[in-house]
Amino acid sequence: MTHRTAPAARICPNCDGFATVAITTGSRDRHGHLPTIRANCSVCHGHGTVSARCVREGARV
Repeated sequence: MTHRTAPAARICPNCDGFATVAITTGSRDRHGHLPTIRANCSVCHGHGTVSARCVREGARV
């Protein structure tokens, strides 16, 4: 008997699954540390995957 597999994840087309990135501010604080800010993908909101509806809307026919 074959084993059922889970469907493939729907990876966000805008960020390719890398939903959150760290960006340096370019300046150092008084302790010498380089502060970073987090930026999330605006489409998947930091999850890396999207719903099937979003994938269909962005698909080319």
